[in-house]
Amino acid sequence: MSAAMLAIWSDVTHAQETDYLHWLTREHTAERVGIPGFEAVRVFRANLPEVCRYLILYDLAAPSVLTSPDYLARLNAPTPWSQRIMPMLRNFARGGGLVRTVRGSGCGAHLLPLRLGKAFGDAEPLLEKLGAEDRVCAIRLLEVDQEGSGVPTNEKALRGGDASFPALLLIEATDDAALRHVMSRHRRSLARLGADNENPALYASAFSLRQVELRAEEPHASMSDTCLPRLS
Repeated sequence: MSAAMLAIWSDVTHAQETDYLHWLTREHTAERVGIPGFEAVRVFRANLPEVCRYLILYDLAAPSVLTSPDYLARLNAPTPWSQRIMPMLRNFARGGGLVRTVRGSGCGAHLLPLRLGKAFGDAEPLLEKLGAEDRVCAIRLLEVDQEGSGVPTNEKALRGGDASFPALLLIEATDDAALRHVMSRHRRSLARLGADNENPALYASAFSLRQVELRAEEPHASMSDTCLPRLS
């Protein structure tokens, strides 16, 4: 697993969702993963019928990628499609930094992301217990670099304000029932880390792309339609 990550939340309306997903899968994620230091991306959708909420997780080679010249150049020169999408996004939150702890391996199709409201301190005993739960695949604890995540850019100005968070706990499993069990069994311990876990949303995998899958000899727009979603 990568040494650093960038996590981004946003909501769109049901009417905007197809355009948003086409932008993600046909332009934006390929553009980002093509930047040096961006190793992979995964997109998750919240299991919330009343809102279209997405979480994008980028694997980074190092926290310094957040302020690298190549990345900042893209953030300050958003594409026309990005310029149209950015003002649509609501409840936008963004934070990246060092992955402090990893338990398990691989990726689960189901995710419980918990934003932590304070410094997490000694979380190791709890993470060991979480990693031992049935059907839990992997756990990552991200410490957000507030300075690196908060650099002003032209793209950020299009959104009109981003929320952030001190840390993020990602719990991945093979099914959402396992994540509900984790929440029920460890609710108090997670609350002591500052997790807002009264009624957290669970997320399911929607799309992924690795840097090695990008074909440098072909433009991003020509990616085969066989890997793109068909939405009504």
